[in-house]
Amino acid sequence: MRYQSTRGRAPAVDSVEATLTGLATDGGLYVNDDFATKALDVQEITGGNYMKTAFAVLSRYFDDFTETEIQDSIKAAYTQTFDTPQITPVTEIGPDYLLELYHGPTSAFKDLALCLLPQLLKRAAQKSGTRLMIVTATSGDTGKAALNGFQDVPGIGITVFYPEGKVSDIQRLQMVTQAGRNVTVAAVRGNFDDIQTEVKRIFEREKGSHADNGIQLSSANSINIARLIAQVSYYYEAYRQLLEGGKISRGTRVDFCVPTGNFGDVLAGYYAKRMGLPVGRLIVASNANKVLTDFFETGLYDKRRDFIKSISPSMDILVSSNLERLLFHASNGDAALVGQLMASLSQSGFYRVPDSLLEVIRADFAYGFADDDATKRAIAEAWTRRHRLIDPHTAVAYAVAQKTKGENPMVIVSTASPFKFSKDVLLAIDPKVEASGLTGFDFMDRLATLSSLAAPRALSALREMPVLHPAVIDVKAMQTFVNDASQKDF
Repeated sequence: MRYQSTRGRAPAVDSVEATLTGLATDGGLYVNDDFATKALDVQEITGGNYMKTAFAVLSRYFDDFTETEIQDSIKAAYTQTFDTPQITPVTEIGPDYLLELYHGPTSAFKDLALCLLPQLLKRAAQKSGTRLMIVTATSGDTGKAALNGFQDVPGIGITVFYPEGKVSDIQRLQMVTQAGRNVTVAAVRGNFDDIQTEVKRIFEREKGSHADNGIQLSSANSINIARLIAQVSYYYEAYRQLLEGGKISRGTRVDFCVPTGNFGDVLAGYYAKRMGLPVGRLIVASNANKVLTDFFETGLYDKRRDFIKSISPSMDILVSSNLERLLFHASNGDAALVGQLMASLSQSGFYRVPDSLLEVIRADFAYGFADDDATKRAIAEAWTRRHRLIDPHTAVAYAVAQKTKGENPMVIVSTASPFKFSKDVLLAIDPKVEASGLTGFDFMDRLATLSSLAAPRALSALREMPVLHPAVIDVKAMQTFVNDASQKDF
């Protein structure tokens, strides 16, 4: 199976090479637009489990891996690494449903892809005889999930950059306490978009390989096609659980409301729909950084705006990289148009899509946003009315779902444990809490007491772990930091 660049100026590659390199040499993202050959009927996964679903999805996209390699990767990723045998349970929240994606080792949805990606990359590197340096930008959750997944994987090093002061205390501690001989972490003075842009520049400068020592650069962000495809699985798995639980009938269309930042999570739902899953609307839920809401409303994507630091920091993004893939698919593979739009975004800070293209996109997507006040109200309402504890990112989707709900069953994608954001969740539920002098762990303990729920052990244990990665650097120092990390790891 061949993967081409969304911008059309790079050679097509097979699935192993697309997984290894992450980003095409022309700066585009790898795609395969032939969804007809990847059709997957729900009947094929009925009576199965998450691993069976994941195999059914991955085997349709990665035919350069053997069935045994894919099965072994899935088993290594999901066996005894999640705190529930369902992996991604679907539960009720009033008349709607929560797709719980936070039961993995780092308590965030990124675990579903980033437990699997290291296994695929390890096998891809073995096929090509390549050593890999993973370079990743994170707005909060990807960093720890990637560090955890790649820890001590032979032949692979990983460097993670996160925006200083723009992740939660727990997210920061998850990264700076990460053990492993092959892991390196730095805070960067700037925001996520600054970091993501520089990571892409590093890839473009190196054209996929590290000039100094012959090490291949790759990515754990959702710009990597393997990570994106891994996320398709849980949309199918959610539908299977609803069907087998008697909540829906076969063929019933289901809406998914997805908290959205870099557009990878909701794009995975779009892929599932194009593969034949009965999805109604994919609802793009944004926080106060509502560049996507404005785009879907007007067709103008404009990053020339103030960056807002919110209580849902993993969504504090103004450049949603995976939207580029949607533009390619919705325009019937018009790589020239996509290249022009991305050039305009890079050079001028905005682009406008043709009305005809916007109409095609709107056929599959709805949209909305919730600022911090609306997010806090959603957390409080979910607790007081539904007795469900949700994190701020899930709360954004919960709030938007209430405003966009139609006739179809609604699944709200729940992306993180509320205990990763204990302070904001607790203050939303009980604004009278005296916050001065309390640490993040104090808030975690109080939230556990209030809710009668236990914080995930991996989060609670952070209070005893030493800081191993104290570095704080400027954006311009990131290239040198990667060079130094490569020398250390290899």
